[in-house]
Amino acid sequence: MRVSELVAESGVPLATVKYYLREGLLMPGVATSATQASYGDAHLERLALIKALAGAGLPIDRIRTVLALIEHPEYSLFESLGRAIAALPPYLDEATSAEFPRAEAALGKLGQVFDPRFVAVAQLERALRAAEDVGIPMTDERLEVYGRHIRGIAEYDLALMPASVEDAVPYAVLGTAIYEPIITALRRLAHQDIASPSNYPHDHPHDEVDERHEQ
Repeated sequence: MRVSELVAESGVPLATVKYYLREGLLMPGVATSATQASYGDAHLERLALIKALAGAGLPIDRIRTVLALIEHPEYSLFESLGRAIAALPPYLDEATSAEFPRAEAALGKLGQVFDPRFVAVAQLERALRAAEDVGIPMTDERLEVYGRHIRGIAEYDLALMPASVEDAVPYAVLGTAIYEPIITALRRLAHQDIASPSNYPHDHPHDEVDERHEQ
């Protein structure tokens, strides 16, 4: 297909397609003349992936990192996933401490691998410290409940993961970027549902005010 067709099929503007070509994120087409090239399904798939990663908030350098892991699977699946997930926000300050006592203790209680190279360890440390700072530290009971249910989600996700590293990396990155907001939203909506008047009919001061006005 011509570049105009690639733009129409992908929904990515021509200027953006050219930018991705210049940056090396999108592979060149097959030259058909001095000024034209032909593109195929692989280009459409790559544009869809770049579009999804950019939509998840990844800057160009992070998108390049993910694409490199897909194109050149030089690491084990464990290592590749760690490097790929590290490309996702939230990003940590380079000066972040290399000590993660809270995260190490929490993962130890859950019986999970503690690998300080994995950026999520530093993210967990920061989150646990923030919880302490506002006076609602993670208790062992809450950790056990959260850990059990989150592990169930993770086990389900990984059961659906493709076997090859080059397919597993985009699956994991996009799955994390796209599904984590869904998980957060579902948790908030569950709080709302559980706290609704049908479950707590005597726990809504606004209802009492309305009743007084009606008398």
